[in-house]
Amino acid sequence: MPDLSDILEVLLLQNYNTRLVVLSTTLLGIAAGLVGSFLLLRKRSLMGDALSHATLPGIAIAFAVMISLGGDGKSLPALLLGATISGVAGIATMLLIRNTTKLRDDVAMGFVLSVFFGVGVASLRMVQTLPGASAAGLESFIYGKTAGMVQSDFLLIALVAAVASLVSILFLKEFLILCFDDGYAAAQGWPTIFLDVLLLGLVTAVTVIGLQSVGLILVIAFLITPPTAARFWTQRLLPMLLISALIGGASGWLGAVISALTPQLPAGAVIVLVAAALFLISMLFAPTRGVLPRILSQAALRRKEDRQHFLRAVYEILEDQAGEGPVANRSFPYEALFAKRSWTPSQLRGILRIACREDHLEPTPPGRLRLSEPGFGEAARVTRNHRLWETYLIQYADVAPGHVDRDADMVEHILGAELVRELEVKLGGPLPDQTVPPSPHLVGDR
Repeated sequence: MPDLSDILEVLLLQNYNTRLVVLSTTLLGIAAGLVGSFLLLRKRSLMGDALSHATLPGIAIAFAVMISLGGDGKSLPALLLGATISGVAGIATMLLIRNTTKLRDDVAMGFVLSVFFGVGVASLRMVQTLPGASAAGLESFIYGKTAGMVQSDFLLIALVAAVASLVSILFLKEFLILCFDDGYAAAQGWPTIFLDVLLLGLVTAVTVIGLQSVGLILVIAFLITPPTAARFWTQRLLPMLLISALIGGASGWLGAVISALTPQLPAGAVIVLVAAALFLISMLFAPTRGVLPRILSQAALRRKEDRQHFLRAVYEILEDQAGEGPVANRSFPYEALFAKRSWTPSQLRGILRIACREDHLEPTPPGRLRLSEPGFGEAARVTRNHRLWETYLIQYADVAPGHVDRDADMVEHILGAELVRELEVKLGGPLPDQTVPPSPHLVGDR
């Protein structure tokens, strides 16, 4: 286990190699988060996977070319150039299959991914037999070799990441319309083909510079996981881009730091695991679309529905007791509630506990119930809103009176004060406060 001095040395970036690795992966994560957001919205996540696998033959071919020219074959810019050419060839093959055949995108992506990767693995084995060639280390492009970065690698990653991020920001409006409706963009005269190629070029650039840090197998996770996690936090594009960049940068920084503190763990795998952990946290706890907030919100809505159904059932019971006279707050038999709703005894006991906690019931003799004054006022308001909505559905939505109660139950729980006022205006003008209109079912029967 690392001691405090080791942790401080890594966190403060005092070691030169650690500083290169942490800064490189952080910049790469920011760029991957930005570019990956457009790739996700474009519904082309698998294209990044196919692209990353398509780069392997280019690495092997670039190594063989450098050996044939008398070099040692280990020039990183030349290897990345070969990976870029091979990746572009993979994208061109996918587009060719998609545009000249009736095959779907996933078929083209699966074909390119498997064929190019197979060619790459075979090519790597072949270049190892070249006379005077030392292909040791080329396999690091498959799994990544972050710890082997030097200053030239950092400068290359920083340059490409900065350019990719800048282009993403400059073409934000164009990428936005391309991702959400490319047909509309083409009809409006936008150069959709150019924008599509530009976006794929950014994906290619980020994928290629990510080979050194996380490898071609895991780089797709670096492109897709941050924007996917960001989608749980917001439904707007600009905040999504910012959150995705932050998650990508944090994944690179934390992954590199953890790997530096535990050298037996490869940095590429740790970076992806950190990104996956942030995705899991986002999926569970994000307030906008997270699983746990959604469960809590649904539970709160169910409690609200039960409370409103209970209050409306009580008000209808009081109406039945009043007959033609004004409705008054009286006690009523407990069993009368079962005739209004299909509650089980256990469900009704739970609803009554909530009503008591919210001060909607008064103490009564066993077997009888009585609303408190606040509870009676709330029951009148809930019943009033329900009947306003029922009347509106019957008059304006042509809903049959026999079905309107069910349809009103689905919407009445989200009626706000402003919407209630609009309903009153449409139905003949505002009603006095707490005036409950008659049930449209009874009006229709008359």
